[in-house]
Amino acid sequence: MSEAFDPLNLLLLAVAVVIFLRLRSVLGRRTGNERRPYDPFSTGERHDGQPAGASQDGKVIPMPGQENRNAGAGSDARGEEAAPVWEGYAKEGSAVASGLEAIAGADRSFTPKSFVEGARAAYEMIVTAFAEGDRRTLRNLLSRDVFDGFSKVIDEREKAGQTLETSFVGIDEATIVGAELDGRKANVTVRFVSELITATKDSEGRIVDGDPKRVREVTDVWTFMRDVTSRDPNWKLVATEASS
Repeated sequence: MSEAFDPLNLLLLAVAVVIFLRLRSVLGRRTGNERRPYDPFSTGERHDGQPAGASQDGKVIPMPGQENRNAGAGSDARGEEAAPVWEGYAKEGSAVASGLEAIAGADRSFTPKSFVEGARAAYEMIVTAFAEGDRRTLRNLLSRDVFDGFSKVIDEREKAGQTLETSFVGIDEATIVGAELDGRKANVTVRFVSELITATKDSEGRIVDGDPKRVREVTDVWTFMRDVTSRDPNWKLVATEASS
């Protein structure tokens, strides 16, 4: 019994009690830096608190049709009046301005600026993929009807033993000429004015159309569509029109 009251034992017991109390006070306290619980259905924020699409260094990785913004008119963080979403892309009171406002109201990630940037990239990708007969790329960028039309032309070209050579010089203009929200479907029409070098050759390498040494100005009017309720941020080409 005397061993239980040994001074050394009492000292060790006192130290253990002090350590226990300190650990309890730390482990039971929230510092405000805890990681948020994982939410598999969250789309507005990454698990590290950065915006969706941000890299570890804080830089946002842009995707076509997506950009953080203050939707529509209102006040920004400094209390100043925010510019209308259509400013710089449509005339006030026009059908295009009304359409852009409607789309932005239904899809808070939409801005004309980011859309046009994505449309320019898509235009070059589609024209290049069509020339190369790259159906896989086209399938991801086109609606089913447009893909079927493009695929049919590629089939005819291949059966004839022809190849289409296309070189991009640049896109001189990409202007929004139409915009509307039809239910949950947003449609935006863009007029592209580009400079291309194109030539179609037969199986013997002879030129049957175009000129591999001449730059041509080409005007296309393309319509892109996206379901604003979908988690897929990408737009698809749903209609094409060539202008002389």
